Amino acid sequence: MASNSPGYAITIRVDGPPSAQPVAEITAAITSAGASITALDVVESQIDRVVVDVSCDALDSDHAERITDAISANPNLTVRKVSDRTFLLHLGGKIEIHSKVPLKTRDDLSRAYTPGVARISQAIAKDPEDARRLTIKRNTVAVVTDGSAVLGLGNLGPAAALPVMEGKAALFKRFADVDAWPVCLDTQDVDEIVRTVQIIAPVYGGINLEDISAPRCFEIERRLRELLDIPVFHDDQHGTAIVVLAALQNSLKFVKKDLSKVKIVMSGAGAAGTAVANLLKVSGAKDIYTFDKDGPVSPTSFKGTISDALKGADVFIGVSAPNVLTESDIASMEQSSIVFALANPDPEIDPVIARKYAAVVATGRSDQPNQINNVLAFPGIFRGLLDGHIHKITDHMLVAAANAIASCVSSEQLNANFIIPSVFDPHVVTKVAEAVRSAAK
Repeated sequence: MASNSPGYAITIRVDGPPSAQPVAEITAAITSAGASITALDVVESQIDRVVVDVSCDALDSDHAERITDAISANPNLTVRKVSDRTFLLHLGGKIEIHSKVPLKTRDDLSRAYTPGVARISQAIAKDPEDARRLTIKRNTVAVVTDGSAVLGLGNLGPAAALPVMEGKAALFKRFADVDAWPVCLDTQDVDEIVRTVQIIAPVYGGINLEDISAPRCFEIERRLRELLDIPVFHDDQHGTAIVVLAALQNSLKFVKKDLSKVKIVMSGAGAAGTAVANLLKVSGAKDIYTFDKDGPVSPTSFKGTISDALKGADVFIGVSAPNVLTESDIASMEQSSIVFALANPDPEIDPVIARKYAAVVATGRSDQPNQINNVLAFPGIFRGLLDGHIHKITDHMLVAAANAIASCVSSEQLNANFIIPSVFDPHVVTKVAEAVRSAAK
């Protein structure tokens, strides 16, 4: 099911004699290895040799090696160097700090730093609310993790979590002009995490919790929301729930079904699954069957397997693990069914198989239509929270954000392969931010 991805892109420098037609030989080798070329440049041409840089997307790291081996196996070609383009992108990190003010003269220094800055400090000491107006606090979010649940990779620790948090910060800036900063904590003790975030909070206008394993993430979020006067948002929970609700609203509109009347089966009862189920209930869903790896999750009285529950179900939402469903499971669902198989990178069911029976299929992958991507939610959420000086997040705001995302797909645009707007749709952040501010009022 998986396909070649830019996440495993490589660039290979190869040389060979002109008489051997190296460009044609390289192309044939890459094609035979099951890859396609995304760029090819002749970087050097001499009488006795031609040097070529060729880029292609691979399926995974092993596939990248097979591509290189296929070229090396040709006696006319010599592989000089292989560059992993994803690693190159991350060299030195992905974010940096820029000064917003010129510091070219003594006068500039006198105002930006001493002695002028003392007046700003005194004003904030007199009225702490001025910190939001006169410092970076007004537009800054801490992206906090302990590295205990990094993507789908598990407990990798804070250092390995850093590139993910950097990426999150880059997305905040790109999509909502929010200045976010990674805060990767070298502890997985709940009390230490809560206390650490509490004592660094004066710098920030909001806290985005990320990649903290369940069930600790629930307590951390709850306690920080009680302690802090700035909004605390756990994206793995609430970001996922918002985008799933938005996509489901449009999917149900497409198949002409009502949320309050459909049967929903969920796989996954961790942070994301719990939040999705809760937000669906807040929005009017009444018939939800939730499963984890051990079976039905309390308080449901259902005693069968997930396959049993899927018989006659209208909606499947998976936030769990790869390949937990079979083709017959999807075939047993109600007519015009909806399948959200969101486990990443490998979903609960091959989307190609699911589309044989389901009217709408969504995944978490960028190489499939209908990607359920949290970047549709969190930039606009925080843009609205920061601009509205909002201190607490409510379910009403989350539902409003989902409605705003769903509204970015018009009735004329809505179809089985377009239930959710593109992450590059410029209207999404604006509409979500406005929805959050309005809901807060």
